[in-house]
Amino acid sequence: MKSKNGFGTTKSIQEGTVTMKRRDLLKRSAAFSFMAAVPFSPLAKLSAVSGPLAALGLPDEKSSSKPNPLKPPAQGGVSAAFLLSEGAVMIDFAGPWEVFHDASFRTYTVAETPKPVRVMGGMQIVPDYTFENAPQPKVLVIPAQNGESQATLEWIRKVTKSTDVTMSVCTGAFLLAQTGLLSGKAATTHHSAYKSMALQFPDVHVKRGARFVEEGNLASSGGLSSGIDLALRVVERYYGRETATDIAYNLEYQGQGWMNPDSNEVYAKVPVSTDEHPLDPVCDMEVDPKSSPKSVYKDKAYYFCSEGHKKQFEASPDKYLDFYKKQ
Repeated sequence: MKSKNGFGTTKSIQEGTVTMKRRDLLKRSAAFSFMAAVPFSPLAKLSAVSGPLAALGLPDEKSSSKPNPLKPPAQGGVSAAFLLSEGAVMIDFAGPWEVFHDASFRTYTVAETPKPVRVMGGMQIVPDYTFENAPQPKVLVIPAQNGESQATLEWIRKVTKSTDVTMSVCTGAFLLAQTGLLSGKAATTHHSAYKSMALQFPDVHVKRGARFVEEGNLASSGGLSSGIDLALRVVERYYGRETATDIAYNLEYQGQGWMNPDSNEVYAKVPVSTDEHPLDPVCDMEVDPKSSPKSVYKDKAYYFCSEGHKKQFEASPDKYLDFYKKQ
């Protein structure tokens, strides 16, 4: 049997039961007033003894920078669209999906066509909507993926005119940058793509070592799990830190990067290639010279993580070798 979600997309009764149980758990422990209103919340019990969030070693809203708040709808959850195309990276969209789902957002997938999308790892996903019939979301999530058609870029531009947040995860920032919306703005991406993004989009200020970057209604996160942190930050902007903290607690997510956009500082330092530990000059990732593609330029050997990067380098080697000299 099938049932309908808030937008009319079919979902199984079994899935709906799981959703209800999870949301019931969340409501019992938190609801949307969470710690202040529900005395038996696990976090509330701890906080009652030693102050808000202190029992878990987490800062309260007054002790760290607070993002601009967002106003949730008076009725119904915040609508969140997930843009998918071939090769979409699972954790990039599944992580934020789980966060938003547990915050009672109305989550749905959108693709260029109604055909099943094969995401990274081989899983196939049937999109809920296409560009023609997708509801206008309050939040748009753009994970790393292969699709970059003109129709996709135009849909992102159109939707973003009315979003509260349009957020990229990992190298989804490249897709967002292709729309021109990031021109003149700061953004981040996976640490292996800092150089490539800066070279491809010189009008975008690429921030190294950022867990996420927010500019107006645009936001970008670092690689992979960073999308979970940005999603928690979005929940915080709508419903407050206590709500986001309780969701993280129920998900058993102990990362605290969502409270500190500069918490990816481990990736801020520019890596240095050595003979013992050579780096791919395109992406700065360490490679094994015994098994990696090789290219010789000006009597020096360079190694690459893929044939694609080797070709990119050979087409314009000085662009990559001189990049950090100009920083």
